[in-house]
Amino acid sequence: MSEHANDFPGPPTLVPAGEGEAIWFDGNVYQVKISGKSTNGALSVLESSILPGCGPPLHIHTLADEAFYVISGQLEFQVGESRFTGKAGDYVFVPKGTPHRFKNVSVHVAHTIFAYSPAGFEEFFQEAGDAAVPCMPIPQWSSERFAQAVAIAPRFGWEGPSTK
Repeated sequence: MSEHANDFPGPPTLVPAGEGEAIWFDGNVYQVKISGKSTNGALSVLESSILPGCGPPLHIHTLADEAFYVISGQLEFQVGESRFTGKAGDYVFVPKGTPHRFKNVSVHVAHTIFAYSPAGFEEFFQEAGDAAVPCMPIPQWSSERFAQAVAIAPRFGWEGPSTK
């Protein structure tokens, strides 16, 4: 048992499949499975559905490490100087401070589980995105809307091409 197991407030948490706060962000859906509020800030875990051709620009997380587990689809990653395609079952770890990006290069939606340690970046999606509601149209993001999200991102430890 980890020496930190008792650092978390409250009982263990179960988030059943399909549950958790769902957020539209730039055409993709991110579902918060566990937030920093449930882990005393140690970890947050999200599930994502990334549309074909989508993914963030090259960026850096200054406050947290990020880890990805590809459930389905194909994501082209750039992590530092390395470029590779992540497929179902692949795991990618990005230490904080490392420039990285990913892009769905398949014709199908790509699904991932990703985590931040310590937690906190999930709050960016919650603040910048829109509540995802079943059977509602996907909110269309303009370049201005994306620029607004990029403008608040540094508060959450994100540096991108237009935030430096």
